[in-house]
Amino acid sequence: MDFDLTEDRQMLSDSLNRFLADKYPVEHRNKVAYAEPYHDPALWDGIAELGALFALASEDKGGFGGSGFDISVVFEAMGRVICPEPVLGALLASRILSHTDADQEALLSGAVRYAVGLGEIEAPYDLSFIKTEAQKSGDGYTVTGRKSAVYGGQAAEVILVAAKLDGKLAVLSVKAADADVTGYGMMDGGGAAEVLLDGTPAELVLADAEAAIQDAVNAGIVALCSEAVGAMEVLHAMTVDYLKQRKQFGRAIGSFQALQHRAVDMLTEIEQSRSIVIKAASELNGEDATKFCAMAKNLIGRAGRLVAEEAIQMHGGIAMTWEYPGSHYAKRIIMIDAQLGDTDYQLAKVASAA
Repeated sequence: MDFDLTEDRQMLSDSLNRFLADKYPVEHRNKVAYAEPYHDPALWDGIAELGALFALASEDKGGFGGSGFDISVVFEAMGRVICPEPVLGALLASRILSHTDADQEALLSGAVRYAVGLGEIEAPYDLSFIKTEAQKSGDGYTVTGRKSAVYGGQAAEVILVAAKLDGKLAVLSVKAADADVTGYGMMDGGGAAEVLLDGTPAELVLADAEAAIQDAVNAGIVALCSEAVGAMEVLHAMTVDYLKQRKQFGRAIGSFQALQHRAVDMLTEIEQSRSIVIKAASELNGEDATKFCAMAKNLIGRAGRLVAEEAIQMHGGIAMTWEYPGSHYAKRIIMIDAQLGDTDYQLAKVASAA
C-alpha cells in the first residue's frame, strides 16, 4: 500500500492546513465554538471556497474525491485546530445522497447546510431500534419522531432524517424551518440539535436506505478517527514542548526518563491510530467497510483517552484550565468516542463480525 498522498490530496491538505491555521487560532476557535451558532459562518464559506466539501463526493456525484483518503485529509486538518464547523453533517448527507441521483451542487458548494438525523434517545447508535416513522400524505410524506444529537443541526437548513417507512428504513428530507429544532453547544465545542417532528412535511430521498445509511456512518467514522489523529498529534507536540520548558529541581522535566517513556507511549498510540485509520479509509468502499470502521473507532476511542489523560497528567494543573489549549484538545479527543458509536458498541460489532 502506498502511504503517500497523491499530488491532489497533498495540495488540498496544504491549502486547508494553512487556511485553518491562519483563520482558526485557538482563541478564535473557542470564541465561536461555545457561543451561538457554535461555528463561524464566514469561515464555513472559506472552507467551502477551498473546495473541501467537494472532496467528500466522487466525480460522478459532482465532487472530485469521495474516497476514504479524501475524507481523511479534510478531517485530519480539521482535527489539528479542533475546528467546529459542521462538515460532518455535510459528509453524512453527501454519502446518503450519493446513493441517489440527487444534485449535490448546493451541498458541496456550501450554499445550503445539511445535517443528518440518525440517533434517538433510545437508539443512539443502533439503526434497528429507530422509532421515528414516516408515512405517505397526499402527494408527499410526513415524519413523526425525535432525533437527538444531530451534529450541525443547529445551523442546518435541510435535515435528512432516518425513519421507518412501511417497515423499512428510509431517508426523508425535511426543511429545518418546518421542524422544531432546538440547537445547543456540545461540551467540547461545536453545535448539535434536538429535532422534534410531528407530522412534519418531508420529501422521500431513499425508500430502502439501510445500506446507504450504514455507508454514511462508515464514512463518518473514518472522518472522526482522522480528526482524532490530527488532534492527538497536536496535543502530543504540545506536551513534548511543555516537557522541554517546565523545570523542576533545576532541570527540564523532559529530562526525566519516566516522562520520556510516557511521551513515547503516547506517540506509539498515535501511530497505531494512524495505521488503523489508513486501513479503514482504504476499505471504506469495500464489502468489509463496517468491520474495519468499527475496529478503527474502537482503537481510536481507547488510544484517544490514553493520549488525552497522559497529556493532562504530564502538564499538571495548567492542563485543566480554560485558557490552556491542551484542555480543549483533550476534551474534543475524548468526546469523539461518543459520536457514531463508542468503544463498547464498536467492540461488539467487531466481535459479531468475527
